[in-house]
Amino acid sequence: MLKINKIYLMDCFDFLNKIDNEIVDLAVIDPPYNLKKARWDTFKSHKDFLDFTYRWIDALIPKLKKTGSLYIFNTPFNSAYILQYLVEKGLIFQNWITWDKRDGLSAAKRKYTNGQETILFFTKSNKYTFNVDDIRIPYESTERIEHARIKGIVKNGKRWFPNPKGKLCGDVWHFSSERHKNKVNGKTPKLPHLTPKPLDMIERIIMASSNPGDLVLDCFIGIGTTAIAAKTLGRNFIGCDNNRDYVSIARRKLASIKN
Repeated sequence: MLKINKIYLMDCFDFLNKIDNEIVDLAVIDPPYNLKKARWDTFKSHKDFLDFTYRWIDALIPKLKKTGSLYIFNTPFNSAYILQYLVEKGLIFQNWITWDKRDGLSAAKRKYTNGQETILFFTKSNKYTFNVDDIRIPYESTERIEHARIKGIVKNGKRWFPNPKGKLCGDVWHFSSERHKNKVNGKTPKLPHLTPKPLDMIERIIMASSNPGDLVLDCFIGIGTTAIAAKTLGRNFIGCDNNRDYVSIARRKLASIKN
């Protein structure tokens, strides 16, 4: 078994082969999408991509505890295949989360422009962690909610008062992409990774589906966002990537976080 709270320069299959079974509380996976944006994201065919995807899923599932949770990022098209495969493997579907990236408009002229990615949320059983109050979000109608705080709102014969932590989190998430969050003089800069996920979005996942001291795994960890979020939130982590530059950046970022 590899040591936890480390990021390894390893192939995902070699990495998962060295992880003990049923020790992972939460897996947050941002794998290749086959969008051909880089060598690591390019496959000869859609079948080759799916074969690769199903292989790492098969290697990952045994590592999850029976109470474990799994989140997988991908395109909506690919996610349709991945969802069916996870169901066939006996995992339990919880949510199809739509990430509204607010990333500007694509160049599509013969279909609707693409502005979303999918996050599949599955669990290994019906007994799993979900900290619903930790991920509440602000109410939208502030004036109406302020009134309700004082007098409440009658619903179905009962008087309802807003939760001081906010409303329940839905399955459509509004997070700006990292490249838009880091604009310089109105221009999007070149980032060290092509597709980094927003830190605050990964933090939401970790807060919802794990507790302090739990183990969070990411076998395509890139520049370390999952590990950084886990460490900041008091969780343990373990991850890998086969890109030496990404791993170096991730390790430097982790080293800069004070416990």
